[in-house]
Amino acid sequence: MDNRPIGVFDSGLGGLTVLKEIKNLLPRESIVYFGDSGRAPYGSKSKETVVKYTFQDIRFLLNQDIKMIVIACNTASACSLDQVKHNFDIPIVEVVGPGAATAVRETVNKKIGVIGTVATVTSGVYEKAILRLDPEVEIHQKACPLFVPLVEEGWWENDIAFRIAEEYLLPLKEKNIDTLVLGCTHYPLLYNTISKVMGDGVKLVSSALEVAKVVKEMINESNLERDEKIEPVYRYYTSDSVYKFESLGNSILNHEIHSAEKIDIERY
Repeated sequence: MDNRPIGVFDSGLGGLTVLKEIKNLLPRESIVYFGDSGRAPYGSKSKETVVKYTFQDIRFLLNQDIKMIVIACNTASACSLDQVKHNFDIPIVEVVGPGAATAVRETVNKKIGVIGTVATVTSGVYEKAILRLDPEVEIHQKACPLFVPLVEEGWWENDIAFRIAEEYLLPLKEKNIDTLVLGCTHYPLLYNTISKVMGDGVKLVSSALEVAKVVKEMINESNLERDEKIEPVYRYYTSDSVYKFESLGNSILNHEIHSAEKIDIERY
C-alpha cells in the first residue's frame, strides 16, 4: 500500500483529459497535476528545450512526494522518454504506446492517420510504435501546430477552430484513413470539431483512457494502491494564470477547481 499521490504533467491543460480518465478508473488515488501553460506549446520547441522542460516538470513533481509519473504530453514522451527513464528511478507511464496500440486495434482498412505537434510528428515516434505492432499499416501524418493554442484559449468548437481543422485535416481525409490518432492530449478537447471535419467513417483515437488503464495495471502489479479509508486529494499547479487554468479546467473535468497554484517552474 502506498498513499502517495500520482504525478501527472503536460505542457498545459490537455493532460487534464488524462487525469480525468485516471480519476474515473482509480477514484481512491490522490493526484498532483502540473500544467506548464506558461511555456506552451512544447511542440514548436527544439528537442533540447523539450527535454529541459520535461526534466524541470518531473523534478517539481518529485518534490511533491509522488509514487508514479504520468507524462500526459505526447511531445514530452516523443522527445524525452529514453532520457527520463535513464535519469529517474520511479515508475513512468507515457502516452504514445497506448495510443498506437489502440489505433492498430481499431483500424479495419489498415490506413491510420496521426496528428500531433510539429515535434511529435517529426520524431516519427507514432509511426515506429504502430509499425512495430503491425508492419502492414499505411500511416499518414500531419502536424497541427495551431490546435494547442486553440485549446489553451478555450476555442474548442467555434468557427475559427472548424476552419483551421479543415485546413489541416482534409488532406488526411482524402487518404481514406479509417482511424485518426489524436497524438496530443490537447486534441480530445477539439473532438467534436475534428469529428465534424473527418465524418462518421473515421474513428478518433485518444490515448487518455488507455493510459489510465496502464496506470491502474501498474499500480495493481506493483502494490502501490492507496488506503481506501483515506479520502483522495487533488492538487493542481500551473506556470501561468490560475484564473484561466481553473476556468478551463472546470470545463474539462466537469467539477470545480478552487485550489490551483501558480509556481515558478524555472526554479526546478
